[in-house]
Amino acid sequence: MADARLKRLVIVGGGSAGWMTAAALSSMLDSENTQITLVESEQIGTVGVGEATIPDMMNFNRMLGIREADFMKATQATFKLGIEFADWGRKGDRYFHPFGEHGADMQGIDFHQYWLRAHQGGSNHPIQDYSLCAIAGKAGKFCHPHENPKSVLSHIRYAYHFNATRYAQFLRQYAETRGVIRTEGKVESVNLTPETGHIQTLILENGQTIEGDFFFDCSGFRALLMRQTLDVGFQDWSHWLPCNSAQTVACEHVGPPPPYTVSTAKSAGWQWRIPTQTRTGNGHIYSSDFMADDAAHDILMGGLDGKPISDARTLRFTTGRLEEFWHKNCVGIGLSSGFLEPLESTSLYLIQMGISKFITLFPDGSFPPVVVNEYNRQMRQQFDQVRDFIILHYCATERDDSPFWNYCRTMSIPDSLQHKIELFQKAGRVFRYEDELFSRPSWVAVMLGQNIIPEICDPIVSTLRDEQISHSLNSMNRAMVDAAAKMPTHSAFIDQYCKAANA
Repeated sequence: MADARLKRLVIVGGGSAGWMTAAALSSMLDSENTQITLVESEQIGTVGVGEATIPDMMNFNRMLGIREADFMKATQATFKLGIEFADWGRKGDRYFHPFGEHGADMQGIDFHQYWLRAHQGGSNHPIQDYSLCAIAGKAGKFCHPHENPKSVLSHIRYAYHFNATRYAQFLRQYAETRGVIRTEGKVESVNLTPETGHIQTLILENGQTIEGDFFFDCSGFRALLMRQTLDVGFQDWSHWLPCNSAQTVACEHVGPPPPYTVSTAKSAGWQWRIPTQTRTGNGHIYSSDFMADDAAHDILMGGLDGKPISDARTLRFTTGRLEEFWHKNCVGIGLSSGFLEPLESTSLYLIQMGISKFITLFPDGSFPPVVVNEYNRQMRQQFDQVRDFIILHYCATERDDSPFWNYCRTMSIPDSLQHKIELFQKAGRVFRYEDELFSRPSWVAVMLGQNIIPEICDPIVSTLRDEQISHSLNSMNRAMVDAAAKMPTHSAFIDQYCKAANA
């Protein structure tokens, strides 16, 4: 019987996508039986401009056996408890999308139903007042979660801000130690097997030939293998997500780095602020259909809170995803598979999902169609669900101060998102479907933060006395405020736990 195992895996492209793929595969596969080759060119470079993540990132590092403190020192990382959004629902509005839960569910009923009951009774406390992550974040405090589930500190959930270029370097060292072969060079041509249309070899500019049984396209927006070679179709989502340009720049810190990302809506897009240990990463995402590059640059530089330490870079992109993530003997990972702007810090998560779902469905050389189809089904679902959550930020606005916001406020939206909004608006209900990334508290945070207030609260909760609701909510808030007050500052925690050598 012929040996159908995949013995030669080839990754085209480095950066976060390429080296995350190489690290994960090398952690799972024996280098004596499987050769993993990564081809990248220093001439091409990577998009990496500094990354904010979501808590799922911890699972990836744990899978690789990486110690958190080592990772944070190597990548100049800080902690992230959530995202503060400014000027999204209305100009002047601010709300916090925290990681973790709001309050505590009571008697099997979602906490936000009790908040709604209090709100209807005249309470002016935003729901973030019942999130330990939001309270600690705004106070500049941080500590690790407590293992005792009865402790209020067990409610902490966090992610990271870090230098993406340094993360790729860190994973490169990890992967090469485990036998991954890095080949320097630019791919000049790709040869296909005539009978099957599968990728057979890569020819580099220097004439070197790279043979493989399976290929991973981590070539970024070029999508060298998936789109240019295999001609996989692309779903364009510009109708719902009209931003198509970004300008990025780093600046000096002007104070201790806060443990959260800031996202500020602008007249034709939004601007991010991501603090690492050594600098603050900034970017202005905008639509060139509604704003000229020069005006976008002025907004970016005017929104810095420190002295710039680099020149601004401009990136162009189209939001959307491949119609197939796995085609023939190739999988697209990262930007080559699709792009969803970094509004909710999902870029590395989608890379992680692309890798982990492939490993879960790891095939032999026969590539059973049912396996390929299942991978594509799951990845399409991941992208589509994240897409809906990001669109929510744009469509749930009352802003009418620019043509861009008039477009976003009135555009048609996917039926799947329309259903979620109506279910919340009419009945205050939110459900998590088919293992989707964003859970109930995330949807609640953004919808309430952008002024989608349910018309009714849970009928059972509506029968409770005002004093009973008020007492429970006040107790929760006091416990969280007291817990945050006793935490070390974010900067002090980093200094003691994971301060980078050059920070």
